[in-house]
Amino acid sequence: MPDIKDEKLAVKGKQRIEWAEKHMPVLRLIKERFEKEKPLKGLRIGCCLHVTTETANLMRTLKAGGAEVKLCASNPLSTQDDVAAALVKEYGIDVYAITGESNEVYYKHINSVLDSKPQITMDDGADLVSTIHSKRKECLEGMIAGTEETTTGVIRFKAMERDKVLKYPIIAVNDATTKFMFDNRYGTGQSTLDGIIRATNILLAGKNLVVAGYGWCGRGFALKAKGMGANITVTEVDHLKALEARMDGFIVKKMNDACKQADLIVTLTGDINVIDKQHFELMKPECLIANSGHFNVEINIAELEKMKKSKRKVRDFVEEYVLQDDKKIYLLGEGRLINLAAAEGHPADVMDMSFANQALSAEYIVKSKGKLENKVYVVPEDIDKNIAKLKLAAMGIEIDSLTEEQKKYLASWETGT
Repeated sequence: MPDIKDEKLAVKGKQRIEWAEKHMPVLRLIKERFEKEKPLKGLRIGCCLHVTTETANLMRTLKAGGAEVKLCASNPLSTQDDVAAALVKEYGIDVYAITGESNEVYYKHINSVLDSKPQITMDDGADLVSTIHSKRKECLEGMIAGTEETTTGVIRFKAMERDKVLKYPIIAVNDATTKFMFDNRYGTGQSTLDGIIRATNILLAGKNLVVAGYGWCGRGFALKAKGMGANITVTEVDHLKALEARMDGFIVKKMNDACKQADLIVTLTGDINVIDKQHFELMKPECLIANSGHFNVEINIAELEKMKKSKRKVRDFVEEYVLQDDKKIYLLGEGRLINLAAAEGHPADVMDMSFANQALSAEYIVKSKGKLENKVYVVPEDIDKNIAKLKLAAMGIEIDSLTEEQKKYLASWETGT
């Protein structure tokens, strides 16, 4: 039986799902084709994703393709309860997700999805697949392959491949160009700002903002925050990314130095303890700290708890920590993904491409059954390019094509100056 907060929320959820669908033309086209061709007929797909309106439309697409779909949340705070209700009541898809669920319930819900013995997994952070490998190994029988949505998850799976413990193939959806260059950069950039502003209602113009990490998510967020008038400092551990941040016009410093003048610090690295004890000690009073990486490990909350003299909730998604020297620090969204904890995540327009990759990767998995090794694969280039082509067409944009003469020139070496 599904486990959701309240079925009575289904009407509202359905309306919001339909609104998101209007802004997901590529996925809508795939859904229409899936309804006719049924490429996923009879397959069981287990999904551990953020339960949002955009995810709901992916679930509907997979079901239209003939799959039996079960969904749980990939983060305890990212579930939209009205969406979960609509998926269950209006669309007949089993969902196991409740906003604010405890860690115990979170893993109970993961196991509920695994009880169906999925043949394909769709993961967002690798918790579903890691549970299969550690505690539910019986689920490996009959497994075809899986997909992974996030940078964090891909890193985990590549580590498993390197250590030769990965037991079935994984398609790194995150590494598709039509995913990371758009979802990570524009989706995370906009939605992280959205979450911070909803949580705090602060004016970003004139604020000293520290962006920890200059990958695609970090550079997208820095770009958007700069556009709203914030003074951006970037911290990095990668020399090339640090150089790029400087060339993009941002100040680059070590976190120990950057945090001293910060009004707001946001982590987007995928690593642990990016903000640690020494940083709490160095921060100026009233500093706001938030995370937009997948797991709530980038801010060392356990250390902050040890350092506090008192703690109280001052706004939804804002906790005030008073340290021993009476300095106040404000933690947003419990250190979890602020764009989903305090807002609605990425806009549907950009998730259209990400979830088109998911749907077409599931179809590719079926066509490639028995041909893939236990490795991490990139999304095939033809899928990636086709999604870009469909997105441009949906936007009413036409581009030039190479003439035969131009194709011949690019393919030759004889012609020079």
